[in-house]
Amino acid sequence: MTDLLYSDIEDDLRASVRQVLDDRAPWTSVLAGTEKDDPYDASLWRALATGLGCAGLPVPENLGGAGATWRETAVVMEELGRFAAPVPFLTSSVVATAALMAAGEPGVLDLLPRVAAGEKIAVLAVPFSAAPGDEIGASAVTVQAGGDALTGEVTSVADGMAADVLLVPAAGDLYAVAAAEARRTAVTSLDMTRRLADIAFTAAPARRVAGGTGAVDAALLAGAAMLASEQLGLAERCLDDTVAYVKTRYQFGRPVGSYQGLKHRLADLWTSITQARAVARHAASCLATGGAAGDGDTRIAVAVAQAHCSETALKAAEECVQMHGGIGFTWEHPAHLYLKRAKADAIALGTPDRHRTALAGLVDLPPA
Repeated sequence: MTDLLYSDIEDDLRASVRQVLDDRAPWTSVLAGTEKDDPYDASLWRALATGLGCAGLPVPENLGGAGATWRETAVVMEELGRFAAPVPFLTSSVVATAALMAAGEPGVLDLLPRVAAGEKIAVLAVPFSAAPGDEIGASAVTVQAGGDALTGEVTSVADGMAADVLLVPAAGDLYAVAAAEARRTAVTSLDMTRRLADIAFTAAPARRVAGGTGAVDAALLAGAAMLASEQLGLAERCLDDTVAYVKTRYQFGRPVGSYQGLKHRLADLWTSITQARAVARHAASCLATGGAAGDGDTRIAVAVAQAHCSETALKAAEECVQMHGGIGFTWEHPAHLYLKRAKADAIALGTPDRHRTALAGLVDLPPA
């Protein structure tokens, strides 16, 4: 059994990341950013990606990365979830990086180090709702390859407007396209801290970076595993903020947190978050030891983590809004940022029902 406790190195990494986020991403700044046209917070991204070196955590040192594992990456994801940070870490440093690491082709050797160093933002051009094991090529992805050029469209790509390089599945392979060669259209996103875009290609110059669908599946599997850690961090933040509030908010001469009904709800939420921490850590550990290619244990761990953490984060955000009373429903409180991120995350990289269905197949349960 893998030790799921946080190591001293992981605790130090968490402290460093949280200090940067405390300084550069208070919720007031995050909220102000949602009203701007910028697709992400560039200065915060530089501080995390290049200042702390977080962009290449799972990438081997000989490829320009930090030589850490997905466990350390998961710690960063937890902290980003706590702040609903508007940076393309999940899409570039997790999903696209996992695709490039799994590509196994010489063509990635010049691209992967630049992504790992934070010099380039790479984004996998698939709908944000795509889940591990999905057939990429449904109505949302209609890209065709003709020689060294791609033509077609992909809808609802997370951080598509922030990308420097797009990794595009087409004709059963994976291609790299300079984002400047694509036509990108921002779409209205529920979570304005992680924006979506529709992307169209018209004979866009491309180069093949991976054969087959393995790299895309590895990317989606790693993304789903790390997203569970983001959801864990978000849920912990919602619980912490809610407990602090009900201790100081008085009604009828008593702190509202002293009422038994609220105590029970918060206790139930704490239990769910404790369980979420266990399954998220297990998924990250399996990914670190089994690789993003995904053995059976890794796929089971990821499916369990996503099925549980998605619902836990959403429940925590809903309780945060409700237990803050009137102020929790206003624009002047960060609860709505957490609720929108939690709802968007619950749809991203496979819904809980989608992961439960996948889990049933992985453990040979008969269909309902």
